[in-house]
Amino acid sequence: MSMTDPLADMFTRIRNGLKAQFETVDIPASKTKEALAEVLTREGFIQGYKVLPDNKQNILQVQLKYLDDRSAAIENIKRISKPSMRVYVNKNEIKPVRRYSGIAILSTTHGMLTDREARVRGVGGEIVCEVW
Repeated sequence: MSMTDPLADMFTRIRNGLKAQFETVDIPASKTKEALAEVLTREGFIQGYKVLPDNKQNILQVQLKYLDDRSAAIENIKRISKPSMRVYVNKNEIKPVRRYSGIAILSTTHGMLTDREARVRGVGGEIVCEVW
């Protein structure tokens, strides 16, 4: 059976893994998911990720990050642009997330960027998700 929104599945697996306090979660890999994991790692929301070889499809193993008091580094991760309704913004319409305490991840012509990076580069794109 095919999945209609693989990115929403990725976000749900991360949210569920954080609630259950898992060290890692396994997600079917794709280049888009790897780019999202790279941005989350760079911004300090996850510890890191690995791509594990598999017979059918590679596995993206995400190492979740917790703070000193064992609370999750990601309070929430929310899908904005969906397959049924895409959300695009130009460089002047990018709004801060949670008064700059969170990030929006955009899919741009320069790859996956945070909202801050997109403002600096002067590019817009599709708002994939918000993380805080």
